[in-house]
Amino acid sequence: MSSAKQRYGRPEAGLRLRLHTIIFEADTRAGRAFDLALLVAILVSVSVVIMDSVERIAARYGDLLEALEWFFTLLFTVEYAARLWCVRQPARYARSFFGIVDLLAFLPSYLVLLFPHAVAFQGIRVLRLLRVFRILKLGAYITEYRALGRALRGSARKILIFLSVVLMAVLLLGTTMYVVEGPEHGYTSIPTAVYWAIVTMTTVGYGDLTPHTDLGKLIASVMMLLGWGILAVPTGIVTAEMTARRFNRPPTTRTCHECLSEGHESDARFCKDCGASLPAYTHD
Repeated sequence: MSSAKQRYGRPEAGLRLRLHTIIFEADTRAGRAFDLALLVAILVSVSVVIMDSVERIAARYGDLLEALEWFFTLLFTVEYAARLWCVRQPARYARSFFGIVDLLAFLPSYLVLLFPHAVAFQGIRVLRLLRVFRILKLGAYITEYRALGRALRGSARKILIFLSVVLMAVLLLGTTMYVVEGPEHGYTSIPTAVYWAIVTMTTVGYGDLTPHTDLGKLIASVMMLLGWGILAVPTGIVTAEMTARRFNRPPTTRTCHECLSEGHESDARFCKDCGASLPAYTHD
């Protein structure tokens, strides 16, 4: 959910508030059950789309797959309508990232019905997998997701400097290989030799270019050994940043009435994003 002020708005009482709590929060038994059921529906619906693309399976189970596809299309349509109904500012939710993802969960099926030959619309249905990220707000995933985002932002400068060093090393070693091996062994230019250096240092090893001289093989061996360490450095940088920013308090899916930002602490009285008073923490 976005942390912008006055985002979608949460109803204050009645059936809309109860439905909002079930759909948008996961600290209650009903909310967890809804999210888990939705997760299963998303994964099964994507599996249906994938199986429908296999000609042998589609020829044998085409009617069943089509029936399942329309079942999930109607299910996601009803769920989207419920999400719009239980927020006070449905237009803002519809324009949000997850609002667009929710719309794409069922809109392609209707477009295929209107335009039967538009095969591209069928592939768009795989975007339903994006909705899995909504379900991953359960429990500690809220904190871990935000911690990862902060760690990536905090370590961006270090990673950029590290990548610049790797780029210089690849350029120098690639140029060296161009001089050592030469065009007669396939290293026809410096860009070609740099391409080989990147493939070797990342331990991909396509095999389209290989060193033939003893010195070239020695350089290649050094680059392969360097590649192992180089691949581990960005991981270490991000991990160190995450450790430094680690959260100690358990996360919740407690939601602000005004801006719908999530992850507030269980004893918080005011929203950390917009400053509005928070409702009482409800959980089972």
